[in-house]
Amino acid sequence: MSLLLGFGLLTCIASSEPSAETSVFVLKGQDVHLNVQTNVTLQDVDVLFWKFNSAVNVVKYPPKATFERYKGKAEFSEGDFSLLLKNLQEGDSGLYDAVVSGDNDRNVATYLIQVQERVEPPVLTVESNSNINAICNVTVKCRVQNTFLTSSCNSSTCSQVGGESRGAETSTVPLLSVYVAGGSIICNHSNQVSWANDTKEIKTICLLKLEREREDRNYAVTVGMPGPVIHVIIIFVGCALIGW
Repeated sequence: MSLLLGFGLLTCIASSEPSAETSVFVLKGQDVHLNVQTNVTLQDVDVLFWKFNSAVNVVKYPPKATFERYKGKAEFSEGDFSLLLKNLQEGDSGLYDAVVSGDNDRNVATYLIQVQERVEPPVLTVESNSNINAICNVTVKCRVQNTFLTSSCNSSTCSQVGGESRGAETSTVPLLSVYVAGGSIICNHSNQVSWANDTKEIKTICLLKLEREREDRNYAVTVGMPGPVIHVIIIFVGCALIGW
């Protein structure tokens, strides 16, 4: 599976060089396709290089050549000067530049590649719940590895009451979050390339709580009934069975 990025060869761009690198997040094991980001016309003395972290040559053209480290891992297209990187691993994260070297060197593409693994599934557990004024409040813990956060939730929203959320939507660090959607509490673990979650239905949690409370009340009434009354009930039932 390839990820296509950048602009076509003949796209018109006002500046002759990219103004800043383009950040690209890639799932570990996938491919990424990098295009040049400005119009490229090679003169007789020009040679185009794709480089890794400014110092390691990946491919060059002309003549078309792939450097030893990237043989079988990188493919160069003579038609549009694009680069295909295959089966990316964490060690492939870094800066990739396309540079035209000639009378005047110029940068025609800059990408910051960040390879990320698929996130681990989180686990959502119910810590406690209560019914106050017909409103069910549930305290849950969302955990993954050694990170967790505790949240108090009702049928419409959750608020964090403990633990520490990890990461942010624009960060390279995975994000752990708890929220309510579609009548369920959702514990979500995500990064820029993958996500996983665990859910629990609020209605089911609250109904189980009410059922336990009813059972507890019935048990309390039975246990709290005076001894003589219980004996009378037993005698009455026994007599009825033997046809007094």
